[in-house]
Amino acid sequence: MKLNFSVDKSWTLFLDRDGVINEKKENDYVKKWSEFSFISGSLDAISKFSNVFGNIIIVTNQRGVGRGQMKEEDLISIHHKMLEEIKFNSGRIDKIYYCTEVLDEASCRKPNVGMGYRAKNDFPDIDFDKSVMVGDSISDIEFAESLGMKKIFIGENNQNLNLDGKFSSLYQFCNSLMSL
Repeated sequence: MKLNFSVDKSWTLFLDRDGVINEKKENDYVKKWSEFSFISGSLDAISKFSNVFGNIIIVTNQRGVGRGQMKEEDLISIHHKMLEEIKFNSGRIDKIYYCTEVLDEASCRKPNVGMGYRAKNDFPDIDFDKSVMVGDSISDIEFAESLGMKKIFIGENNQNLNLDGKFSSLYQFCNSLMSL
């Protein structure tokens, strides 16, 4: 899919985690670092994005904590190690926002926009009209739609979604964006 926009340092990249950066565990959660596996090319993509976007933010629903299948400390440890690997590979993530709530109605839980507004509060230069959300679920796309962001879908989906791009991986999206 050909992109109809280009970005610069005034833009913000929002990334979902599971299924975009790391392999998603079907019907389960990544509960410890030994279960975390970067998707091929995602580290390289984040490294390249670090030279293009002004802010790079992760927004991730982490219901496994709320369900008691893991502790919040485990999630924080996974994120700490993930950030170390990203930095080691010349990439950068400016902040990670996560929602451990179980109920879909929780304001922080995508598709609700709480994490987006928290990011805007912490990074006042974020302009949602100059932001891209990359996700692998309908809730990621609805989150982006509600905030007026560009919507990039990763993976297979038969839903008729209003997208700005659809790619098989973060790496493929990166290559398409960098070729503009």
